[in-house]
Parts: sequence; structure tokens; C-alpha cells
Amino acid sequence: MTQDELKQAVARAAIDYVVDGEIIGVGTGSTANFFIDELAKIKQRIKGAVASSEATAARLAGHGIAVFDLNDVAEIAVYIDGADEITAAGAMIKGGGAALTREKIVASVSKRFVCIADGSKLVETMGKFALPVEVLPMARAAVTRQLAALGGQPKLRLKPGTDEAFITDNGGMIIDVAGLAIAEPVALEQRINQIVGVIAVGLFAQRGANVCLLGTPDGVRTLTF
Repeated sequence: MTQDELKQAVARAAIDYVVDGEIIGVGTGSTANFFIDELAKIKQRIKGAVASSEATAARLAGHGIAVFDLNDVAEIAVYIDGADEITAAGAMIKGGGAALTREKIVASVSKRFVCIADGSKLVETMGKFALPVEVLPMARAAVTRQLAALGGQPKLRLKPGTDEAFITDNGGMIIDVAGLAIAEPVALEQRINQIVGVIAVGLFAQRGANVCLLGTPDGVRTLTF
């Protein structure tokens, strides 16, 4: 099976976790896009969705799914999103699609977090995928120095094919930190959160996944945490 076929398989499996009559939180990225396409097939069963990015909101709306502002929603039944890396304990690195801050916010008000990913995303120790950190633009250099002091190699994310900084939906910049072996993800998440100028770090360890649907050549494997 191709990687896209594995992503499609977990996207279909995630439909079983959709709660009828409720508002669903939806993540950002290629695997989440496959889920949105599957969700469109049963859109009459849900009240609508809260999107974790402008791109996701546009894709949902394009399918005729009602998109709610999180400020108008008291509670979300389930949040479904992908991951760049996930451990057997349910801790994740997210942010490859630059939506880490909004993803973390939506996840925080959701009763259940279902991660959908192909099998390559399951790792023993996170850090091979560079850790994204969203920062306020004026704090870019200061935060970069502190991230380097943690032992990583921080690099400003650029717009593809340009020398310009990538700007998030929130007006922030992304610093990708390579070279980390994240043995204690909760402690590292807390430490980076304390750096002044950081908007959010793409470590989802304090609030990790409740379930992971993992796409493998032998079928969808379900991990619960």
C-alpha cells in the first residue's frame, strides 16, 4: 500500500469515532484532508465542525460542512487529526502543516483526541522530525538562541522556494528544531512553553492522543492510551 492509501484507510476508520449530532474538531494536513473528504459523506449526521486552520475551514466549507468559530462552542465531542510523530504513550510532534497552535487549542477543549497516521509515524523516541515552535516575530532571534541552548539546531521555516519567513494563520513564525532526542516530552513541552515569545510548541504530550488509528499494510491498528 502507498502512504496515501494508508492515510485513506485510517481516515475511513476515524468515521467510527464521529459522534452523531455533535460538533467535530478537525485538524490540518494531508491525513486530515482525507478525513474531511470522508466526513463529507456523512455530513448530515453532524452539527458541524471547528477547524484548526484556515485551509481546513475552506476544505470543510467546500464540502458543505458548517464551520463554527471555537468561541461559539462550549465543548467538542472528538478532535481528529494527524501527527508527524507519535509514541506508544500517545505523545506527539505536530506542526508540519504550521497549524500547531490552533490544533493545540481545539484539542484542549475536546473530550477525545483521535490521532490518524500511517505506520511510519510511530516512533520509540521523538525528535527525528524537527520540532516546530511558533513564535512572535519580534522574539524570533531571542527564542532561537534559547532553543539552541537546549541542544537542538533551530532553523526559521521559510515559504517554499523563497527566502521569506513562513507566516502562520496567527501572524507568527515557525522555528523548526532538528537534532533533539525527546526522552521526556512532557518536561520539554513545559520548558519550551516558558520561553518568552513562544506562542506554542508542537509537542502534544501534556495533552496527547486518547486513541491512535495507525495505517499498516495489514490493516488499521488501534492504539489506546
